Amino acid sequence: MGKEKETGRIVVGIDGSAESIVALREAERVAKATGSWLDVVTCWSDSTFAAGQSSTSASDLENRARQLLQDSVSNTFGTPLPDRVSTSLVRGQPRQKLIELSDGADMLVVGRRGHGGFSGLLLGSVSQACVAHAHCPVLVVNMGHDGESL
Repeated sequence: MGKEKETGRIVVGIDGSAESIVALREAERVAKATGSWLDVVTCWSDSTFAAGQSSTSASDLENRARQLLQDSVSNTFGTPLPDRVSTSLVRGQPRQKLIELSDGADMLVVGRRGHGGFSGLLLGSVSQACVAHAHCPVLVVNMGHDGESL
């Protein structure tokens, strides 16, 4: 028999929407249950964040995305972050980058739809693309009426 992996890696994509925060909480639950590392990812791009904001610089957009990521993670986990939680701010289209980041992961977790403060980050089309093209199993978390995962 081959040597078993000691720990796994779960990637979760967030955009600050309620759906993505529910996905983050579900990813945390799975990571704890499996002893896996959790990589919390926010993707950003000029076209994703700048809709209707013609004078917003790439630097401003990146700073907004970084703040969203930090706020989402600290509101979920508190500070300091747990040992097995890391964050990644990635420039690029969410569907493409999350699929790339799924390579080598044990699971990719996304919310069913985004439409959060940064509209368009984790839309239904992103979760559909991840399900179709990810390099690992994908968990799409649906938000129940009570704001928790179903």
